[in-house]
Amino acid sequence: MQFWEFVGTYWWLAFPLAGIVGGWGRAVSMNNERRHQRRIEMYKLQHPEVAGSGMSTPVSSTDSVGHLNLAKDPQEFTTSDVDKATDAHDAVNRRWLDYELDVGKLIDFPMMTDVREPLTVAFLRAKRDADALRPVTAQEITSKIRWDDYRNAVNAYAVAFDIAEKEAKRIKDTAFSEPQRQRLNTARKLVNIAENEAASPAERQTAYKRARHELEGLMVLPDITTAALEQKIATMIEGGK
Repeated sequence: MQFWEFVGTYWWLAFPLAGIVGGWGRAVSMNNERRHQRRIEMYKLQHPEVAGSGMSTPVSSTDSVGHLNLAKDPQEFTTSDVDKATDAHDAVNRRWLDYELDVGKLIDFPMMTDVREPLTVAFLRAKRDADALRPVTAQEITSKIRWDDYRNAVNAYAVAFDIAEKEAKRIKDTAFSEPQRQRLNTARKLVNIAENEAASPAERQTAYKRARHELEGLMVLPDITTAALEQKIATMIEGGK
């Protein structure tokens, strides 16, 4: 009897409780979906042959992001196929170079240089493997095994970079605390000043030094990145004299 009296008195609680339970259920579902997606991405890195690029067959062309689209006969390959593989390799390298030569872009997407992140490590390793297997000329690859090794390495590199870049753009700077994000934002503004042609040489140099200071302990810029920025600033200063 007491139970039904409670229900009769507090029946209105059913509505807010339903909302809370529903929200909790949706949050759990979204978390499960993210975990599932992450497992799929990691599986693609570990098994690039099933990552949607048809890697069990030779190259015939490349798509817009550098993946290899392959011909039908798995037992045949030509120097033209090798050239297309190196073109795909170059396409991914150019995408990575866009980050290396743009410190502002690296600040916006810091995961791309964070070697604590498994996806970042995976794409850097895949790049190393593809670079190591790259032939000097197409004629250098004379065996099916050698061709398979290089082709698969290029595909693995393209897949790994795609996944890392997608994740970097998704999380942006959310891995940092609020004070750290403020420092990143300050560094980004200082880099803009350092690259601003309207700023004086002294302003550009000061902004660059302050930006480096703000980034200390937050992220490590590749040597090529700092060299490119320093060269750009030096060129602007020389041109302004």
